[in-house]
Amino acid sequence: MTIRKRLDELGLRLPSPFVYPSANRTGCVVAQHLLYTSGHPPPKDFGVTVKGKVGAGVSEEDAYAAARATALNILASVEAELGSLDRITQVVKVYGMVNSAPGFDRQFAVIDGASDLFFELFGPKAGQHARSAVGMFELPRQFCMEIEAIFELKA
Repeated sequence: MTIRKRLDELGLRLPSPFVYPSANRTGCVVAQHLLYTSGHPPPKDFGVTVKGKVGAGVSEEDAYAAARATALNILASVEAELGSLDRITQVVKVYGMVNSAPGFDRQFAVIDGASDLFFELFGPKAGQHARSAVGMFELPRQFCMEIEAIFELKA
């Protein structure tokens, strides 16, 4: 089954790829058999929280939904770069940064939104990945999170 068919099966769609505000960076870079993504925020106009501090104004549940949407935002950039998500053989690493209010210590639960999405989409073997989930005092443009990922590609 193709990843696009799996997205349809799960009732998911990809947003428009995130546009970086400067030509000095891009959504992803391929280096040999790995694809590295830049940090992606939650997509605008996707029905999820985009800005704010998790634990003060943004609930953990809303942040989890935003992390799922952010994973889709990452995949939109990957598809734009590769032409097809079917070139991905493994989700290697996810690094999630959560704009956290003082005392909020459940960044792992927030970034589970992205991890769960990749696991559901790519399956238990290719979707399981290494991960870091950290709290940040501030993030650019007051985004509630920023997530990046590394994918292994078919040769």
